[in-house]
Amino acid sequence: MAEAPPPRVPRLPPPASRHRREADLAVRGPAPVRAPPPPRARPRLGPRAPPTTCARTQKRAADVRRAIRLYVAHTHQYPWCTFSFSKNQDLVQCAIPLVVKTRPFILLAASGILAIETHHPRKSAVYHLTKQLLEQYHKEVRPVHNWTKATIIHLDVCFHAVLDVDTQNQKLKTSIWYREVWYDEFLSWNSSLFDEISEISLPLSAIWAPDIIINEFVDMERSLDLPYVYVSSSGTINNSKPIQVVSTCSLETHTFPFDIQNCSLTFHSILHTVEDVNLTFLRSREDIQHDKKAFLNDSEWELLFVSSAYNVLQSSTGDFARIQFNVVIRRRPLAYVVSLLIPSIFLMLVDLGSFYLPPSCRARIVFKTSVLVGYTVFKVNMADEMPRSAVSTPLIGIFFTVCMALLLLSLAMSILLLSLLPMEHSCRQAQALLCLHGDADMETPEPNAGAQPGGVTDSPVCPEHQAQAGPLSEVWAQLHLISSSLRAREQAKQQEVAWQALLERFDHLLFLGYLTVLGLYTVTLCSLWVLWSRL
Repeated sequence: MAEAPPPRVPRLPPPASRHRREADLAVRGPAPVRAPPPPRARPRLGPRAPPTTCARTQKRAADVRRAIRLYVAHTHQYPWCTFSFSKNQDLVQCAIPLVVKTRPFILLAASGILAIETHHPRKSAVYHLTKQLLEQYHKEVRPVHNWTKATIIHLDVCFHAVLDVDTQNQKLKTSIWYREVWYDEFLSWNSSLFDEISEISLPLSAIWAPDIIINEFVDMERSLDLPYVYVSSSGTINNSKPIQVVSTCSLETHTFPFDIQNCSLTFHSILHTVEDVNLTFLRSREDIQHDKKAFLNDSEWELLFVSSAYNVLQSSTGDFARIQFNVVIRRRPLAYVVSLLIPSIFLMLVDLGSFYLPPSCRARIVFKTSVLVGYTVFKVNMADEMPRSAVSTPLIGIFFTVCMALLLLSLAMSILLLSLLPMEHSCRQAQALLCLHGDADMETPEPNAGAQPGGVTDSPVCPEHQAQAGPLSEVWAQLHLISSSLRAREQAKQQEVAWQALLERFDHLLFLGYLTVLGLYTVTLCSLWVLWSRL
């Protein structure tokens, strides 16, 4: 194994030779001899002159910077201090005790500088404000300093949609946006002391709220639960929430499908009288009446206007303030006109044309029976689309029932004309034939005729005349029967003509009545449509 080469020793420059040193000394000459420094004067004893203001300020700034560097370099020697460096800038945050033995003015200045650079988040002000407002707040007490002063509640209702109209149970389901505003004297603050916070949200369960209910309320459907309210620095509380209300309403369906409904929602306090809680409108009545911006117009119902009124309900327990909103809606009839009214008019016209057939025609009975089946099917389908109400009946149903009654009368008249009259004629013809045979049997002479009674003498007629008299009497009897049969047939024909004329006259009256009902039906529907379109 080869040995490692020895380390290389750096070569030093050769020292200067003695002759060179002597030559340099001859050129420069001898070094000059320096005089010793004079002794320093001893300062006089006495008061020191105070430093100037600029020097004092610079010295304090230098001491502060030195103290900060000392604390940063030797944090392990000061367990009462904690340091943290932010992500964007190196800011030192230090908690220094109020009493420090070494240079208290320097540490106090350093803590002041660090406190100026510290960032306070906005949420801390909101937290302190909320804590201050609710710390001594009592929600069981009405928020007034003077208990004789009434709390005024400003109400506002904005209708959003009509969800359902139950005419059978007299219920109206609407979606509204309800808003109430009142003044709380215990929830006000100076916004300049809390980072200019002018409005915050507080839980509704933590503050006093008015006990406002809806008088026509039946059932509360699912709606958004908003547990917070907005509180302004002046103490004004704004509580807004959407509500789906199922309320009772007197629904009139007499003019269906051109019906207009007027339903009311009455708001009042359930316990507080008007001396404690008073109600008023948040907006003017004109703005409430013509506000249709938020209403959904793609449903079956259309909003016309919303009227409002204020009154005081006097009762044995006290006087209560009430605000009533009357919502007026109307139905869009185009779908029902196409599916109900026009087909019903066509069916009535077809039934009207059957009166041009003769009453004694058997085809008329078949035709009217088919029309009656069509009426029945259409009535069943119409019952599913028409509103059911125990208070009023739609005019369409009334006219349709009258037309069915006229159809049944006409059908019964045709059946009587075809069944009763031919049966009476055949019975009378059979009775005439029976009478003819009975008379022939009665006039046949008996073979064992006895002698004539006493006092009566036989006529002196010869046997030839007697033989000729028998066939003549028989012919006379037959002629008599034929004449009586013709007279009976003529009487039956006259009665049949009289019955037929009576039934034709009755059928003519039915035709006029049917035509009158159809005309009234058409005029009524057109009038309702015109009145509906004018609103």
